[in-house]
Amino acid sequence: MTDFGENLFKGTARYYSRFRPLYPASLVRYIIDRFSLDGKGQMLDLGCGTGQLTCRFSDWFENLIGIDTESEMLQEAMHLSRECRVENVEWFHGDLDSYKRVHNNNNFRFVAIAKAFHWMDREKVLNTLYEMVSYGGGVAIIDNYSPNKELLPWQRKVNEVVQHWYGTERRAGNTTYIHPTISHEEIIANSTFDLELYSLPAYEQIWTIESIIGNLYSTSFGTKRFLGNNVPLFEKHLAEELCKFNNGGVFKEQIQLSIKLAVKNYKR
Repeated sequence: MTDFGENLFKGTARYYSRFRPLYPASLVRYIIDRFSLDGKGQMLDLGCGTGQLTCRFSDWFENLIGIDTESEMLQEAMHLSRECRVENVEWFHGDLDSYKRVHNNNNFRFVAIAKAFHWMDREKVLNTLYEMVSYGGGVAIIDNYSPNKELLPWQRKVNEVVQHWYGTERRAGNTTYIHPTISHEEIIANSTFDLELYSLPAYEQIWTIESIIGNLYSTSFGTKRFLGNNVPLFEKHLAEELCKFNNGGVFKEQIQLSIKLAVKNYKR
């Protein structure tokens, strides 16, 4: 597994909490119905980031655990949970193995891994989680990765400007990022879990120039520190190019979110 170093998401947390698109209510409803959630048991959010998704499930579990390797993300998560008065969540700084060394907690009804599975040793993580998930429960791998999706004209222009200022390589921490060639579906299918696939109905995301830039700064490859002293020049360049598409600075995108479930069915 690639070692991205300790600074993979350094400096991105405040942009992450403010500008990352929120997950739709249809996702939460689907998980509630699929696992018959009733306010009992525990949930684990692995790679929880700033905790927006974790907090959405606070009424549906007795206890929630959010785990992330980036301390800045967890500081934002703590702030968010206090603001939302979520009192049944624990935030843990580290990875799954370090959590297990500290906590003997092997009874989760549901585990969420949202837009984070590609950073992990996926086979090892699923093998570890199998012993931590109760029968009838499962792991939801949530993402909208779609390499063959046709980009809108304004999105192609964003990519063009980003490559001009950041370079053509997708930097990630102390190295570069290449998406796994083996799909998440195949990893789950080859695990002890059973695979289920579900796609949510497409929903509309409204972007502004501010949120497009803020969302970029929330990513590992678009972290603001990579720009150095060129931040004002980059932002001016991107804003000028986007205004050529829409002088009002408002842009729309249809997002298709997929859920890949690793279900721990009862022993046959």
